Amino acid sequence: MKKNMTISFVGGVLVSAVALYFAFKNVPLSELFNYLASINYFWVVPAVLVTVFSFMLRAVRWQIILASSCPTRFWRAFHPMMIGFMINCVLPGRLGEVARPVILHKEEKVPFTTGLATVVTERVFDICMLILLFMLTAGALKISPDQNVVFGSYQLNEETLQTVFDNLLRFGAVLLAGIAIFSVGKARDLIYSTILRTPALFFFAGQPFKDTIRKRICEPIIIILKNIAEGFALIRYPRKIFSCAVYSALIWGLQAWSYFLISLGCPGINLTYFEIITMMVIICFFISLPSVPGWWGLWEAGGVFALSLFGISAKDAAGFTLANHAIQVIPVILIGLVSAMILSVNIRRMSFEGKELKDSAV
Repeated sequence: MKKNMTISFVGGVLVSAVALYFAFKNVPLSELFNYLASINYFWVVPAVLVTVFSFMLRAVRWQIILASSCPTRFWRAFHPMMIGFMINCVLPGRLGEVARPVILHKEEKVPFTTGLATVVTERVFDICMLILLFMLTAGALKISPDQNVVFGSYQLNEETLQTVFDNLLRFGAVLLAGIAIFSVGKARDLIYSTILRTPALFFFAGQPFKDTIRKRICEPIIIILKNIAEGFALIRYPRKIFSCAVYSALIWGLQAWSYFLISLGCPGINLTYFEIITMMVIICFFISLPSVPGWWGLWEAGGVFALSLFGISAKDAAGFTLANHAIQVIPVILIGLVSAMILSVNIRRMSFEGKELKDSAV
């Protein structure tokens, strides 16, 4: 291994270890260890394997999305994706969503905005699947008006759940509309021509000034928009959309199955697969709220609220959600660290406040 790669490798490990420390320092480890001691570990191993397999399917889905504009091999999609999820677990601001296209740009020379658009497309599939699952399970929920879990400044109750659902519904609709607009040739051409006409608004200025505006502002904007449109190219291929929809159903089905397997080994948790799906959706809705890296605390509060709907005691619910959270997150962090080592990615630079992100935008 070359010297600079070794330095990057060691630096990435050290910075990642520090990030891991800050992500876990507020976790009640004693409570976690006590409940973990009572779990039947026979069920944890297959649950982790199912979780890892679901992430492999995520990589395949992203590979299909990328193939519409920039074909990529499986491992070239898998490693950036796992690094991105790992960063989301240990750093604030969901920077992992931005890390993926930056790493893809570095490794595959895919324009940053194109890669970012493919991540947005992937998130649309996830949002649509969560909304669909919530609509399928909401009818079975009987939420009492006095059911309430307090976490920091949040009160997790029926009103909060409905608000998050409505926001996700609106957000998903806006994303779908944006993707549709960028995928229609005539609409794109209209946007491009409108941007190119912008210098004419400066009728009081000379032609050299208008040419400068066109060259330095309008044309770069159009390049960025074209790259974004390439990232949304999937919508032109109905078969690929169907494939991604099937993969999305499998991904979330396997994720819920992983939760279910863990529950089989946890004392006091006797839930059906359907109830586990409901719990998973509610947790996902609540962790969409602003929170600390790894969603520690908000995940547990959402889990306690969800499990209370099925008569699970607060103590068992808290222990199960805390254990399940750790079992779901730790493998992702470890695999992400390995992927970062394989690609020699320096996690410290994933703050994206420097020059790299600016240079990657075009």
